[in-house]
Amino acid sequence: MRKSSIRKTTGILLALLFLAFNYSPLVQDVVRFPAELQIFEGETQILDFGLPLQAKVSNNNEINVLKFNGDTLKEKQVYDISRPLSIESISQGNVNIDFMLFGFIPVKKLTINVTSAKKLVPGGNSIGVSLYTKGALVVGTSDVTDKNGITHFPAIDAGLLPGDIIEKVNNVTVKDAEHLSRLVNKMKGKAVELECRRDNRVYITRIHPVQDAADSKYRLGLWVRDSTAGVGTLTFVDPDTGFMGALGHAITDVDTGALLSVKDGEISESTIIDVKIGKKGLPGELVGNFTKNRRVLGTIIKNTTYGIYGKADRKISNPLYKNSVPVAYQYNIKPGKATILTTIDDKGIQEYDIMILKVNRQTTPNPKGLVIEIIDPDLLEKTGGIVQGMSGSPILQNGKIVGAVTHVFVNDPKKGYGIFIEWMLEETNKIIE
Repeated sequence: MRKSSIRKTTGILLALLFLAFNYSPLVQDVVRFPAELQIFEGETQILDFGLPLQAKVSNNNEINVLKFNGDTLKEKQVYDISRPLSIESISQGNVNIDFMLFGFIPVKKLTINVTSAKKLVPGGNSIGVSLYTKGALVVGTSDVTDKNGITHFPAIDAGLLPGDIIEKVNNVTVKDAEHLSRLVNKMKGKAVELECRRDNRVYITRIHPVQDAADSKYRLGLWVRDSTAGVGTLTFVDPDTGFMGALGHAITDVDTGALLSVKDGEISESTIIDVKIGKKGLPGELVGNFTKNRRVLGTIIKNTTYGIYGKADRKISNPLYKNSVPVAYQYNIKPGKATILTTIDDKGIQEYDIMILKVNRQTTPNPKGLVIEIIDPDLLEKTGGIVQGMSGSPILQNGKIVGAVTHVFVNDPKKGYGIFIEWMLEETNKIIE
């Protein structure tokens, strides 16, 4: 009986120790490691988990793609990586690896993809962004008073909410806010069917327009918007495809916070005419000017959580970097010194010193992969740190583009977030596909 109790207690203790070890920060670092690792041809990557792990190569058909610690995969296919593992890329292809704790507990499956080196033209240009939405965006609701003095709330009665996008009226696609008004008034007060989009889901509702006593027009009791404009910073242009990325975060409606869908739009040259210095609790701003006679740089194709993307209409260059520069993925980025390229006055693109304080390893896209701090005295004097309009400024480290500025810390404008360049490139790849 006593032996049984001892065995039971021992089993419980071992199970608890295993769980504690399995959920330790070191093991979780391995678990959180992405399922795919991108390496450029000719580069070397170091993996150092500090754990009693074995790496077992599970596909034998591409043994000439990599070398581990100087050994070809033909010579050796199981590696002890309790010490740093040097991965040297030889040729393009992919290799599948199983990580085994203590040599027998499966922890992680990893695919290493070796691709040709990617180079981009870095941005830093101040750009004007003009975006026209699909349909009409609801930014607010209102009442409508008829000729009898009775107040109606047709939009509220139909269940419409700020942030909804009205895409069709009686199955006719809405071009813009003015077109919506024409379609409604054409029905002379009859109920109309609206096809709307809310949180990327389509729903249909019926609404009864009310004839406004003030001007006899039929109204839905809505405030709508179909376009927006602002200033930001270009992040990169892909010299191979002509696709470009900017901002590093989405363009959202100022009133509703809704991500704006793209019908069409333009990116054009912009001139910075004023700088509102950022202070604690009060974000600063770059005030830009771009008019219709400004040179158009390209068209907007996508507005995503991770920036805006489009196609350049002309060659875009960077005076500080005559040639395109290589990119670096997140596992080659280290905390330490870096720079950003941005435009804050009529001097054009300038390079400023920053520190990368933290690298938040990610397996899925997020605009907050890097924590950065502005340390350049000239930039701090002129802007106070990161200000609105600098979003999209490319971040460079060791001569490679690693990401883009996305957000400022409201309570400390010297600090902010950046997005990894790999997530932005992923969005341009979706356009190509």
